[in-house]
Amino acid sequence: MSHSAKARKVFDIELEGIKAVRAHLDETFDQAVELIVEALRQRGKIVVVGIGKSGNIGQKIAATLTSTGSTSVVLNSVDALHGDLGIVNEGDVVLGLSYSGESEELIHLLPALKRFSAKIIALTGATKSTLARHCDVLLNVRVPREACPFNLAPTSSTTAMLVMGDALAMAVLEARGFKKHDFAKYHPSGAIGRAMLTRVGDIMRTGPRNAMAPQRLTVKEALLLMTKARSGSLSIVNARGKLVGVFTDGDFRRHIAADEDLLHKPLFKVMTCAPICIRDEALAIEAVKMFNEHDIDDLIVVNASHEPVGLVDSQDLPKLKLM
Repeated sequence: MSHSAKARKVFDIELEGIKAVRAHLDETFDQAVELIVEALRQRGKIVVVGIGKSGNIGQKIAATLTSTGSTSVVLNSVDALHGDLGIVNEGDVVLGLSYSGESEELIHLLPALKRFSAKIIALTGATKSTLARHCDVLLNVRVPREACPFNLAPTSSTTAMLVMGDALAMAVLEARGFKKHDFAKYHPSGAIGRAMLTRVGDIMRTGPRNAMAPQRLTVKEALLLMTKARSGSLSIVNARGKLVGVFTDGDFRRHIAADEDLLHKPLFKVMTCAPICIRDEALAIEAVKMFNEHDIDDLIVVNASHEPVGLVDSQDLPKLKLM
């Protein structure tokens, strides 16, 4: 069997595992979500605890919960019995991860957690294990087999735990009414935050870089303005300064072959009327979406009075890390 064939077999086994866990979902999942939402509403948090590979998965689950507004911390089950239990408060919810449900370090921790009146949600593949018997809500993550050829190394089981954790995080997110602008608050310096918090007015070209002309200006004069602004387009305004059209270097190339007198014609005879534009107060992510939807190179920015106040060039977006 080739290496790629073995890889496909691993994918098949892990997909089989995820489907099996999906089939286990029932009202206990709803109970888990409600426990978490209520704890967070009471200013509590989610304490994630696990050992070995389950602990590694727990760290990712905690990170996903926290990044989507559900305060979560990771508790090391060994250090917990030597002082780190101070991280747990009354009203917290504990996510206990152990596929066997018999991880010694986690089992020894259960009585101490119970003293805090903390609700315990267990993610385990053993529904009759010690962890399963002592939890408040059991989420069954049992898989038919591991992807390991010896059925030993945690592979399918850890993938199933990870997906269950993602499902919890997303269900809690929606139950709490978490919105896009909330998401941006927790990612202010990443690409997501930049796209969600940056406004078009912050990135547009203005002043000499924003070419504008009255609609009776000739094409020749317009080209000189575009060259001076180093822009591939020019916003065209009427006598009241309102945007009425656009003229681009693409328009010039299309017209020049069929019209020898093009350079002397006024812009209103060759411009594209009702051009695509965006408000200066719009989010930068909306500009990115418009570039993708309309396959354009430049986007005219207008104010509330529909006056062109700037220009967004698609070439600027990669430098701003918005695409």
